[in-house]
This record gives sequence, structure tokens and C-alpha cells, in this order.
Amino acid sequence: MDVTPNSGESIGAPPPHEAYANAPDLRREMHQVLALGAERDGRQAGPVTGPLVDATAAERAWLLRRAALMDRMALDDPGPGPAAAAAETAEQLVLYDRRHPGLVAGPHHPDAITLVPSHRLYVRQEYAAWTAAERPRI
Repeated sequence: MDVTPNSGESIGAPPPHEAYANAPDLRREMHQVLALGAERDGRQAGPVTGPLVDATAAERAWLLRRAALMDRMALDDPGPGPAAAAAETAEQLVLYDRRHPGLVAGPHHPDAITLVPSHRLYVRQEYAAWTAAERPRI
């Protein structure tokens, strides 16, 4: 596997304003991610209607949306707490994608981005690819 230098441009990761251009506003996305987490953990019943989804893909979409939400929040408040939360959720997505490489949507596998202090560029790449695929229902 090729290793890519420490830059969003060299890996093709879009800048945040492009990656999150079609994202819901932060408040709405936070509500949706919390609701998905509650469904995931069994604290809330999921929607009765809609197509059945693959549990592995649904887990991955929840991890992606949560990591993107934390990244966006850290961009708004670049303090150490939000930045650490964004890095942690990005790492959780990376670990999941390493176990399920077939779910990676962007052009670069998470291990290709090795010199970046966190995997937030990977989250942006994957969120942009996910929205380009018209946000498959989870």
C-alpha cells in the first residue's frame, strides 16, 4: 500500500467547507446522530418503515456521521477538548474501516494517511464520498 504525505491536498481530502457543504446544520445533525446511537444501543426503537439495511454498513454510517459531527464541532471550537473528541471519533472510524475495507468509499484507505496527527482528513474524505453517493439510508 502506498503511503501518502501529511497533507489533505496530496490525498485528495476536500477542505472542510467542501466536505461538509451538504451536511445538515450542527444542531440537526447532533440530534440525528444521537437518535441513531440510541437505536444502535437499543435505547430507542428504530424506524418501522424503510428498507432493511446491513448492520455492518449501518454501524459504519453511524461512526462516519459521528466522526464528521465531532470534526465540524472542533472546526467551530478548535480548543483541546473538541479537537481530542474529533481525533478520537476519527480513530474509531479508521479502526472500523480497517476491519471492513469494503466499506471505504473514498479513494484512500485509512492507513494511507499516516503522518497526520489525527485521521480527521480521512473523515472528510469519507464524508464527502458518502454525500456524493447521495447518503445511503441507514
